[in-house]
Amino acid sequence: MLCLGLALSACAPREWPAGPATGSAHLATDAVLAPDGARLPMHAWPAEGQPRAVVLALHGLNDHSGLFLEDAGPLLAEAGIALYAYDQRGFGAAPDRGLWAGVDTLVDDARSAIALLRTRHPGLPLVLMGESMGGAVALLAGEGLADRVVLLAPALWNREAMGPALSGLLWFAAHTLPILGFQNSAPGYRASDNDAALRRMGRDPLVLHTTRVEVLWGVTNLMDAAVASLPACCQTPTLVLVGAKDQIVPQIPVRRALRGTRLTVARYEEGYHLLLRDSIRDTVAQDLLAWIAAPGAALPSGADAAGRAWLSQPDP
Repeated sequence: MLCLGLALSACAPREWPAGPATGSAHLATDAVLAPDGARLPMHAWPAEGQPRAVVLALHGLNDHSGLFLEDAGPLLAEAGIALYAYDQRGFGAAPDRGLWAGVDTLVDDARSAIALLRTRHPGLPLVLMGESMGGAVALLAGEGLADRVVLLAPALWNREAMGPALSGLLWFAAHTLPILGFQNSAPGYRASDNDAALRRMGRDPLVLHTTRVEVLWGVTNLMDAAVASLPACCQTPTLVLVGAKDQIVPQIPVRRALRGTRLTVARYEEGYHLLLRDSIRDTVAQDLLAWIAAPGAALPSGADAAGRAWLSQPDP
């Protein structure tokens, strides 16, 4: 038994968290410099004319800051949004590429970036927006710090929703073959109906095309924490956008997690997982802009009404 325990501990899933602070976080021209000195590459889309809000955007699993807003970034900037996105640790050109930094480190990095953008743009509303994995980070990081939070197809599939068989299989794989990598694509699954965007992702050298089991374990820890935070969430106005055709994050667990919360939920019948890259991205962007300006008002597309109807449906 001792030998078995030592063998399993040697194969336990690992994290590569932030190191000790060596100074204060600050913004460089093209990066967020974290307190431990880590350089997190940043992309910015300056607002056209006088900015009316600042959006800090967090990309999803295996994506990076320069790609996930390539379609929607110019739309938001043209409407007066000062838009920023950085590569989260382990992704893009950030340190420890392909490795998992841990929930606390990802959340702390987002909070540091919020504070830095507050200083750069005093007096403007600050919106923290996250897609998929980035949505789970935004949910944990934004409360009390951002003026608004937007969650795009958020990763809200925790272990309880997975069930004992799948979560047990994940535990076994993470504690026996943690560095085993899986291809991200699977036959029959589409992240978007935008074929050009999917081709760009497939060719982009900064996109990770395999995922370690220990990273999947870490993402599941993140989803556990995000779902656990929902009952007490959110004093900060929060908008959740989901696509009815999302094939990446199972929708029934997401609906169960969101039901009974104070969040505004918008649902798009023609939306997939990558809503700001989908063919309906203009509609999604216009809803975002309207909600940022007036969080309590109805969305132009009516997707919030569709969201309320979806939440009220019984689970199968």
